[in-house]
Amino acid sequence: MRTLFAVHPVSLVLVFTVTATGGNYTDINLPQVHIKYYFNSFPTIAEKCRNDAACPYKDNLDTEACWGYEEGCKVENSFSIPICPGDHKGWVATKKAQLETYYAQGDFGYVRDQRKEMMLLCEPLFVDDSSLECSEHMRFCRARNVMLNFTDLLNRKEPIRYKMDVLKEGQIGGYCTLNERRLQENADHMSPLQSWGPELRNFRKLHRRPIVHGDCDVVIEKPTFIMKIDAILNMYHHFCDFFNLYASLHVNLSHPSVFDTDTHIMIWESYNYGSAFQDTFEAFTSNPLWDLKTFRGKTVCFKNLVFPLLPRMIFGLFYNTPLIYGCEKSGLFKAFSDHVLHRLRIPLHQRKDRKIRVTLLSRDTQYRKILNENELLKALKENPEYKVRKVTYNKNVPFKKQLEITRNSDIFIGIHGAGLTHLMFLPDWAAVFEIYNCEDPNCYKDLARLRGVGYFTWEDTSKLVQQDSGTHPDGGAHAKFTNYSFDVKEFLRIVSLARNHVKHHNAFNKFINNDFHKMTLSEIQNDTKTTDNKESVQPSNTKESIQLQQKSNILSKDEL
Repeated sequence: MRTLFAVHPVSLVLVFTVTATGGNYTDINLPQVHIKYYFNSFPTIAEKCRNDAACPYKDNLDTEACWGYEEGCKVENSFSIPICPGDHKGWVATKKAQLETYYAQGDFGYVRDQRKEMMLLCEPLFVDDSSLECSEHMRFCRARNVMLNFTDLLNRKEPIRYKMDVLKEGQIGGYCTLNERRLQENADHMSPLQSWGPELRNFRKLHRRPIVHGDCDVVIEKPTFIMKIDAILNMYHHFCDFFNLYASLHVNLSHPSVFDTDTHIMIWESYNYGSAFQDTFEAFTSNPLWDLKTFRGKTVCFKNLVFPLLPRMIFGLFYNTPLIYGCEKSGLFKAFSDHVLHRLRIPLHQRKDRKIRVTLLSRDTQYRKILNENELLKALKENPEYKVRKVTYNKNVPFKKQLEITRNSDIFIGIHGAGLTHLMFLPDWAAVFEIYNCEDPNCYKDLARLRGVGYFTWEDTSKLVQQDSGTHPDGGAHAKFTNYSFDVKEFLRIVSLARNHVKHHNAFNKFINNDFHKMTLSEIQNDTKTTDNKESVQPSNTKESIQLQQKSNILSKDEL
């Protein structure tokens, strides 16, 4: 029997074909600061708003606002401007090259380059034909009117996760002109979470149009994202999934419905999905999640299918990012933070005083505990400038509540661990104090640089006490597998540095000094787009040649 899911009109050239905006514009569910960029991306929707007296977004029209990856986007109109106040330490020859390198590695320049790389691997001739196009190495792909054959999954008894043999030759395909040479040349990053090569190397040309001729047990009309996800119990790794999904929306920016949540997400494994962070999916879909069990034994056709950027790509985003020294403030990371906080409705609280909100993240794990935590908290609370709270982010604290606490913190303190991934959702003026990095100095420092918040860490190891040498599960001493005590005076000194960062931040002072009822969040956030006393150069649209050693195999980090 053939099953249909939600019929929408088909377009030859656009991946997403559902209608994004109704007459009341309620479907534009984006942060206020993103609205003008949305309208400038879709002039037809802007014109509709302009001619509709009831459209509430007229103040966001007639701008030249651009995300940063569009052709002709000028620096003064872009979503944000990264800055490079520090030395590039020999990576490149010029300040301009330093900025462009950072922009391409961890900002909207990465999106720009993926969009430029897009190539047709299977070309359609008519509207009902199939198509397949990908960026280089099949990091990002999208397809139309394609068939996936899941019948063999009935015979697979073992659970499926990180498998590269889910599909066999010909079990994915479409009716289009296939460039087999180009397909195989780009199936070169053969690792489960590095590319879509393991799946799409099996793409074959079908002898007829599968949907038109009724060759499908199920036809999926709504846009569908297939996700190969990382470790769902670890916030750092799982947010590599969510971040790359968001970045993929921009790579795929081709229709006003691109940010809609009336889409499907299929997780490319047979395990039942369950994660402490699963609420985050609400930012991307309003429908139940699918997995490989959903259509086991079926031949399924997808009208619009997206294979998004993956969490462990070689030179990828977030994880495995070879981030150049000296630069900070990625607009892409800020936009992701804005998007998730808005979609999950995480409030930013009013302030009735000028106290600095200090949140200390306590661990209830075996390792990396702060042994004199209570002593440090007591010392913090003696300072009348601070409003201090201790939190333990575990299953007893709903994830949305965790985000609410984080969003309303000015200084976020914690020892090295995945919980520090929360720094992505701090306000723009905030600082993170990784009290000790446990000999992994760049992980959260780089994440803080990308998000654009202040970063501080312990430097004088003579003023901390390590409980023992620590023993890695695979053997050998390891700084992540023990606990620590910290000198109180040195702790307070570093917190005071973080306090100064917050107190002297323009956005913080505007937030505190202005009547919050009269001030929009847009005003607060736009103030962070500043280049005062910092050299800033518009990223060019041409890549500067940088010699980097290619990694053929990406190994997992130690426990984050």
